[in-house]
Amino acid sequence: MMNKDINEVEFTIFDTETTGLDPASGDRIVEIAGVRFKADKEIASFDTLVNPRREISPAAFSVNKITPAMLSTAPFIEQILPDFLKFIQGSCLCSYNAAFDLNFLHNELRLVNMGPLGSLEVVDILKMAKRLLPALPSHALWMVANSLGIKLEQAHRASSDVELTWEVFKRLKDILAQKGVIDFKNFIGLFGFKCASLEDLNNQKIAEIQKAINLGVKLKIKYLSVSQAEVTEREVLPKEIKQENRHTYLVGHCSLRNEERLFRIDGILHLEIV
Repeated sequence: MMNKDINEVEFTIFDTETTGLDPASGDRIVEIAGVRFKADKEIASFDTLVNPRREISPAAFSVNKITPAMLSTAPFIEQILPDFLKFIQGSCLCSYNAAFDLNFLHNELRLVNMGPLGSLEVVDILKMAKRLLPALPSHALWMVANSLGIKLEQAHRASSDVELTWEVFKRLKDILAQKGVIDFKNFIGLFGFKCASLEDLNNQKIAEIQKAINLGVKLKIKYLSVSQAEVTEREVLPKEIKQENRHTYLVGHCSLRNEERLFRIDGILHLEIV
């Protein structure tokens, strides 16, 4: 999968509605939906309410408007998860603010003794929006959609939010293609979320940078900037690798800017020793 074009990969975008905001405090999933697609063509969809065996908080109800009556005859999560796991199997799993949905999904898997998701590639579309639209004052889903000219409203129900997120994903993927980023490997490197392949990619880059530091030679890099979302090619004399604010950086003298600069490792699309 890692050596494929983005349009050759099957993706699944999913979304959840919940009884509250914190699975550690007992909150549960009340609705889960998803769409599986390849090259913008739908392959399958998934949508179901879930009986959470507890009340929905007033705050959650004010957003999703899911009532106890709607859930009274809904299946329990243990009846749903086997079908959902089959639905997403072999795809790249995506969500808008992946930390939220995955925390709930992992919690539900734990509660029914089904174990973790495994080796799925995971992408956070919120991370994608932040990297490609850095000038927006907010990256709430509805604001990102509006900025991209998408007229669908965010209804705060899982299926409709999946539809809106898919439209956002397609527009952001087009922006990425315009920047010349079309391969899945770089896609995961930029927007992957807590998946093993992302760590492997970053470790490979760090090893190559450390080699250049040890040899005292320059690197040629292709880089997607954090502040401008521009792709540039530069020659950099690397000096060190540093951790700062949960990110790893290459520190070096940039020939293009003629000054010392920091480059986020996950923004380096390609590098080679000059």
